[in-house]
Amino acid sequence: ENEEEFNRQIEEELWEEEFIERCFQEMLEEEEEHEWFIPARDLPQTMDQIQDQFNDLVISDGSSLEDLVVKSNLNPNAKEFVPGVKY
Repeated sequence: ENEEEFNRQIEEELWEEEFIERCFQEMLEEEEEHEWFIPARDLPQTMDQIQDQFNDLVISDGSSLEDLVVKSNLNPNAKEFVPGVKY
């Protein structure tokens, strides 16, 4: 009776080890397949490059500020929101 339980437990541990090994192997294969972010290679090296990237960012979706104000449903008379302060 105890021998069967012991064998079942050992078999379960072996299955678990095999599963972990397969997962680890799949993770290594995924790493090899994908190109990962490498800071030394992918980050800009100079302030000029950083400034160029910053200048390329687009903040607006093309709407003018006036359109945003007209379409806004915010209350202009509301109190200013201050995070972490409860009244």
